[in-house]
Amino acid sequence: MKSILKTFLVGSAICLSANFVQAQALMPQPSSGQTIIQDFGLGKITLNYSRPNVKDRAIFGDLVPYNQVWRTGANGATSITFTDDVSFGGKPVKAGTYAIFSIPTQSEWTVILSKNAQQWGSYTYNQADDVARVTVKPTALAQKVESFTMAFANVSAGALDLVLSWDKTQVSVPLSVDFDAKVMANIEKAMAGDKKPYFQAAQYYYTNNKDIKQALAWVNEADKTSDKAPWVKLWKARIQLKAGDKKGAKQSATEGLSIAKELNNGEYVKLNQEFLNGLK
Repeated sequence: MKSILKTFLVGSAICLSANFVQAQALMPQPSSGQTIIQDFGLGKITLNYSRPNVKDRAIFGDLVPYNQVWRTGANGATSITFTDDVSFGGKPVKAGTYAIFSIPTQSEWTVILSKNAQQWGSYTYNQADDVARVTVKPTALAQKVESFTMAFANVSAGALDLVLSWDKTQVSVPLSVDFDAKVMANIEKAMAGDKKPYFQAAQYYYTNNKDIKQALAWVNEADKTSDKAPWVKLWKARIQLKAGDKKGAKQSATEGLSIAKELNNGEYVKLNQEFLNGLK
């Protein structure tokens, strides 16, 4: 009986999906779609999902039952694509496209990545397709979120949080990516070529606590061919200060301030001046 019911539900869902496609030119879908593309490391994350509304309904524990697999949105399964290998809540995940499912409870959620990204809802969900399962704690929101919302928060070059919010509940899954080895290899290869990325390489070394003497050598090379670039002077000052040369850092930032004023570049007037103020 259960298998017959499941077959009926899946068939009904497919028919509804087809009807929605046919009706798209006539009316909007009840749950609007959204696509988010987020730069991450040297690649990108693409998220596709649909956004149901609360509409004065009881959501978690009612419309979305506890202890059951939820499609984590509406309509077709929510999908997420990684161009590079990532860590999803501490679990290693290969580059690719996955469906996001979840199992909400009052005290914790299980957030799931499934290799079967092409399905309608969660009717054909199969745990054998899971590539990662992580457990996270929900937090209560003071203000209601009317439309189900997925977003990337606390974004840095190699880490971010995937945040799910609806009604007065929010959950977050941390993601990270290891791109340093690729960047270092890219720098080494580029430095062996004709067009050497001195400025960008110096910035990367400074920001990621690499060899500061090498960063200084590269920013000096960049400065030789960029005498009217207040941003180069500012980064040179930062690198000099980190290398222990406060006097040189002050001179570079002073030169950067003068150039920025000459070019009427308000942003780098401000940044070079702020740097100089911080030296006092």
